[in-house]
Amino acid sequence: MKKLLLTLSMIAMSAGSFADDNGYQRPNLPIRPAHTYSIVAHDPITGEFGAAVQSHWFSVGAAVIWAEPGVGAVATQSFIEVSYGPNGLAMMRDGTSAAETLKTLLAEDEHQDVRQIGMIDAHGSVANHTGSNAIIAHCNQLGDNFSIQANLMEKATVCAAMAKAFEATKGDLAGRMMAALEAAQAEGGDIRGKQSAALLVVNGEKGTPVWKGRVFDLRIEDHVTPIIELKRLLHVARTYNKMTEGDNFMTEGKTNQALEAYAEAERMMPDNHEAIFWHAATLAAIDRVDESLPLFKKAFDMHPLWRELVPRLPHSGLLPDDAALIAKIIAVK
Repeated sequence: MKKLLLTLSMIAMSAGSFADDNGYQRPNLPIRPAHTYSIVAHDPITGEFGAAVQSHWFSVGAAVIWAEPGVGAVATQSFIEVSYGPNGLAMMRDGTSAAETLKTLLAEDEHQDVRQIGMIDAHGSVANHTGSNAIIAHCNQLGDNFSIQANLMEKATVCAAMAKAFEATKGDLAGRMMAALEAAQAEGGDIRGKQSAALLVVNGEKGTPVWKGRVFDLRIEDHVTPIIELKRLLHVARTYNKMTEGDNFMTEGKTNQALEAYAEAERMMPDNHEAIFWHAATLAAIDRVDESLPLFKKAFDMHPLWRELVPRLPHSGLLPDDAALIAKIIAVK
């Protein structure tokens, strides 16, 4: 215990940042005890990489989970050293394996005994580390295309439960990681309780700008039940992704595919008046006005200000510049 307290006091005294011998930035940060459970994973079919996390710590996703399209993913936690995230991705981007990347960064870290890190590279190769002074109950587990790590848990069974859930769950990477988080919480999760959670998924195309490569980037910063809220937001995000798919089809002139996407978004969230309105506007724009009117009515009933928006759309080319058409839509009761 004396060794741990000395180590932590040394970390807490540090400030600023410096570049190490390899040119990587090593920020000297105060103690950030993001004791937590997390998963980094890869879907070899879609090529996606992802990471997900939950902790009794504010805004855990901002520092713990990292991912880059076509490169890999990192989770850095316990008494956190944030630089394992960006520096780990930089090394893996240059072709270094997850195992070699982690080994190199640990060798440069004076306080690796309080770190916990999981990494996965472009080939699905995984590596993790739990320092000797990580707070128990701690655990880590490697599997095919995933790494799981946890510390300060109520039970040491968290990692095994997460692995089992991830391997048994069907569907996309986000859904499988979500199942892993739920399984961890079912085992008791963080002994301190619940506060924040996050989920990040990127595509598998190396070189894709980060802002284009994000499939999901969700954060629950402070919530009584962050896992439940994260799962709800994942469903909302799927719905909006489907609406975006419809918009993209419209841009490409693929009207039928766009309508299918909008209709699917409506089915996914029938109480979302945004999806209903744009479905209606798309139908009206392609001269299927009679089909659009019941949808416009539904949207207007749910959110009356949509009616006010309709006359503004011709200016942007989203509806024909046809006064009779606009009047017909607005008149729907």
